Amino acid sequence: MIKAVIFDFGQTMVDSADGFRRAEKDAQEKLFGHMALSLREKFMEHYRQVRKDFHGRSNFSRRAMWRDVYHYYCLLPDEALLDTWETEYWATVKAHSVLFPETPGVLERLNTQFQVALVTNTQGQPVSGTHRIRQFPELESYFRIIIVAGENDIPPKPDPAPFRMCVAALGVAPSEAVYVGDDWRIDVCGSRDAGLNPVWIKHESVRRTWPAVTPDVPVITRLDQLHQLELLRRR
Repeated sequence: MIKAVIFDFGQTMVDSADGFRRAEKDAQEKLFGHMALSLREKFMEHYRQVRKDFHGRSNFSRRAMWRDVYHYYCLLPDEALLDTWETEYWATVKAHSVLFPETPGVLERLNTQFQVALVTNTQGQPVSGTHRIRQFPELESYFRIIIVAGENDIPPKPDPAPFRMCVAALGVAPSEAVYVGDDWRIDVCGSRDAGLNPVWIKHESVRRTWPAVTPDVPVITRLDQLHQLELLRRR
C-alpha cells in the first residue's frame, strides 16, 4: 500500500526549460567571448561534452563546469567573474521558471491521502538554501520533508541515500513510496534502485529531447494524471 508520494522539482512541478535554455545561451556567449576564441563550432562541441560529463556525475556546479572549460584551453579563469556569471545564470533560470498550472491542486489533493515530500538535487551553488524551491514558498507547506541532495553531505541523486533518507524521515518503507520525476537516469532509475516506485513524468508543456528508452514504469504527461494511476488507487 502506498503511503507517501515524493517529488522531484524542476520539470516535474515547475517548467524551467526555457530558463535553462536562456541561461545556457548567455553562459556560452560569455565564455566564448571572454576567452577570445575563434572557432565557435569546436568550442561548442567541447562545451557540450563537458556539460554532459558533469551531468553524468550529478555535478551541477556551473562554476566548476566553466572552470573545466577554461582549463581545457590552458586558460586561468577569473574566479570572481565565474561567481558573477553563476549568480546571473540561476537568476535567469528563476526568472523563467513557472509552476505547471495543475501543481498546487495536485499537491493539495495528495495531502488528504498521503504524506508528501520533495527530494531534489542541489543547483551546485556553494551556499545552501539557494535552491529555486525557495522561489515558491506557497509550495513548501505541502511537503512534510524537503531534501536538497548534494547539500550538507547528502550525495546527489541518483545515489540511493537521499531517497532512503526521505522515506526514513517519513516513517515508511521504500516500497510504500512513489517517486515522481522527469529525469530517466537520476529520478526513475535512482528511485527504483533505492526501492521506491518510480513514475516518469514527461510533461506535455516541456520542450526537450527525452531519452530513447522503453519504460517499464508508469508514464504521465501531466501531474493530475497521478490520480488515475492504479498504483495510487490501491489503498
